[in-house]
Amino acid sequence: MIEATLSQASLLKKIVEAIRELVDAANFDFSETGIRLQAMDKSHVALSFLHLRNDGFSDYRCDRSQTIGINLASLSKILKCAANDDEVRINAADSAETLELTFESSGKDRVSKFNLKLMDIDTDSVDVPEMDYQATVSMSSQEFARIVRDLMSIGDTVSIDATKQGVQFSAAGDDGKGSIMLKHQRTSDDEKSSPSTTVEINEPVSHSLALKYLSNFAKAAPLADRVTINLIEEAPVMFEFKISDIGHIRFYLAPQIDEEMDG
Repeated sequence: MIEATLSQASLLKKIVEAIRELVDAANFDFSETGIRLQAMDKSHVALSFLHLRNDGFSDYRCDRSQTIGINLASLSKILKCAANDDEVRINAADSAETLELTFESSGKDRVSKFNLKLMDIDTDSVDVPEMDYQATVSMSSQEFARIVRDLMSIGDTVSIDATKQGVQFSAAGDDGKGSIMLKHQRTSDDEKSSPSTTVEINEPVSHSLALKYLSNFAKAAPLADRVTINLIEEAPVMFEFKISDIGHIRFYLAPQIDEEMDG
């Protein structure tokens, strides 16, 4: 038996919107410790990883580990029936064929119930090893979304260059080129607010990435104030958005190789 309650539907809505354009359907793994999702896009270039801890829910119960396959577009349609401040209850019996979602208004005067048909999704798990990244960039998630939006008007590929001075995003296309430099901001112990951008670096690193994927990643910006970008040569770039006090969502994107860029 699975029972999980979130105090606000807006959180689940934002999570689903952040991944549904990358992945049509995905397995949600429920266990005693929480919920995990790992899914690769159709082109096998981007990997989405979601972790929601059990202690981040108002109520959480999972009698035994269970994997539930869900069509994310269908789930998104049902979640649109909930107000942002509705409480969401998720229920599924062992070996259930449907997932029950209950939305209760903040005034407790309206209760809606929906049943979503589950899917049997055959996927291979991807082992993501822990890595010592050459550079870690921490920046405003809204600024990240803005940079991606601005550079998409220039080209299809973005170059991310991290140095001790900061991080530069640049793109080029038929009509011209553009670049945006965010300088590393030093912090002092008495500063209360987070700095605009910080770069922890062992050695300079540069990657070229497809902007269409970053545009999808940027949909997670409403979930977190900041995004962390982790870079290392000849390995996927990792983008992490921490979701308040409940968990995180990570996206791994393989860099473009020279042949692809030349083409």
